Amino acid sequence: MTHHWGYVGAITSAIFFGMAATLNKIVLKDVHPLTVAGLIYFIAGIVLFCIRLSHLQNMVLSMMETPTKTETVIRRRDFEVLAFVILSGAVIAPFLFLYGLNETTAVNASLLSNIEALFTVFIAFLFLKERGTRKDYVGILLLIIGAIFVTTNAEFQKLSLTKEVLGNTLIVGACLFWGIDNNLSKLMSKKRDLVLITALKCFIGGGILLLLSISLKLNFQIPLFSIPYLFSVGAFSIGFSILLFLFALREIGSTKTGVIFSTSSLFGAAFAFFMLKETFSPIQLMAGFTMLLGVYIIYKR
Repeated sequence: MTHHWGYVGAITSAIFFGMAATLNKIVLKDVHPLTVAGLIYFIAGIVLFCIRLSHLQNMVLSMMETPTKTETVIRRRDFEVLAFVILSGAVIAPFLFLYGLNETTAVNASLLSNIEALFTVFIAFLFLKERGTRKDYVGILLLIIGAIFVTTNAEFQKLSLTKEVLGNTLIVGACLFWGIDNNLSKLMSKKRDLVLITALKCFIGGGILLLLSISLKLNFQIPLFSIPYLFSVGAFSIGFSILLFLFALREIGSTKTGVIFSTSSLFGAAFAFFMLKETFSPIQLMAGFTMLLGVYIIYKR
């Protein structure tokens, strides 16, 4: 497996995840966000377990095989790391983010969600000792700037960061836990059986979120027309997206994977434009080109 496949995995992961924002908007009209989060993670786990138990497993794992970087044995310590990955990335972060959304504005949430990339880079630099070249940091800067303008459409006058303090703090906290998840997942990405790792993360994380939804007595009545969207988001935007994200972590590291994944905001805006007829302004278009330029600079040797 050549080096550039790590970048392909990161971009494809971002494309799949970008679909989620558009498809979830359709489902969220009738179902509580916490219930939706639990269902899509749980569905992702089921889909991945079905793949692992079928003849597709060997084909998928062989396509993602990197003999010099993979470990075939999963030890007890690995399951302990996986437990922290599930807790931080599939339980605490979604919980904080969804409740933060209820306490702040959409523009605030869009801007602050980009902090995840910064946390990922900072934690990787501090604890995993990942270092980049000068061109890498230029690319990272372009990606973050582009993500800010894509998500806010330069409507900075609508920001109210000092008013909705609780909601803003919850979203920053969610980004911190996703940054922790991204870096802990780097340790798990060394395992050959990424399908099992991803399936366990999604299945257990989704199950915990569903139990929380039940304990809070949230609505579980799902319209029939929403079911295909739930399965699409679960299988592709969560299951396959996380699987490819782990593969990219193995190939190119936490820093590059984390910041390239921020292009999901660009793809999300593009999907919303084509499927929901939402506006896609010239500012967002230029920001999108800025993000793609950042990806190219990071990729170019």
